Amino acid sequence: MSAWYDMNVVLIQTTLTTLLLALSIQVPLRFGVFSFAGVGAFGIGGYGSAIAMVTLGWSTWPAIALGTVVAGAVVFLLGLVVQRLTGLYMGMATIAFTLIISVLAVNGGDLTGGAMGLYGALGEISVVQIVLVVLLVVGLLHFSERGGMGRRVDAVRDDPELANALGVDVARYRRASFLVSGLLGGLAGGITTLLRSTITPAEVNFHLVILALTAIVVGGSRSWVGALIGAVIFVWLPTWIGFLEEWERVAYGVIVAVAAIYLPLGVLGVVKDAWHRYRTREERARVAALAKES
Repeated sequence: MSAWYDMNVVLIQTTLTTLLLALSIQVPLRFGVFSFAGVGAFGIGGYGSAIAMVTLGWSTWPAIALGTVVAGAVVFLLGLVVQRLTGLYMGMATIAFTLIISVLAVNGGDLTGGAMGLYGALGEISVVQIVLVVLLVVGLLHFSERGGMGRRVDAVRDDPELANALGVDVARYRRASFLVSGLLGGLAGGITTLLRSTITPAEVNFHLVILALTAIVVGGSRSWVGALIGAVIFVWLPTWIGFLEEWERVAYGVIVAVAAIYLPLGVLGVVKDAWHRYRTREERARVAALAKES
């Protein structure tokens, strides 16, 4: 077990940070907000943490905390600006925000390292620490998916007019989704940057949007569990299909396309449906047995 862990520690770290990034996209989607601002927050959190460590001399977790808070604040302000947009227009605006962050990083001079990026921001982060952070995050998100909070979030997403009529402040919930998205994206960016010791503008680009979105589509967009499933699949997939060599990207595309067409609720949706059918069949069998006995 120890040998396997030592060989795959980087993949484990990447899975956990990819989960945080995917959640930064999934949380707004659960509120009915088609936003990719979490990817821009990834860049803000990464650069903020690196600047805090390299320029200000801060230690690891205070630097990550600074990057996370700044990212959350910026994305929350973005939410105030674009809150009237919906659907594709919201998606385009938040993708533009992500690209703007990359351009600002290129033109940031000595502060951001320009096109070459920042180097030397090596934090002291263990896998146990990352796991504890992720457990705290998913614990809070799990609470938001259950009980009254979960029902309000579902109402905001599925029928905002009805939610407003029932006294749910839809605008406030959606603004909150931007804040949470920014915090999660910034946290993912800060941890990733201080694990790698470097960040460049090329890392904050459209490919992160694709990674996070495909993880959610394949895993499932209605729960943090789906984001976890998607993160595991797409971080570890290259190690599973590496034997395909030049056909690896084709296989990747086919997997995503098949999932989008045949698994509209993701892998998690398939598992839930199978469990529901199993429970229904068991209940029918139990009722039939009781009827036969009587």
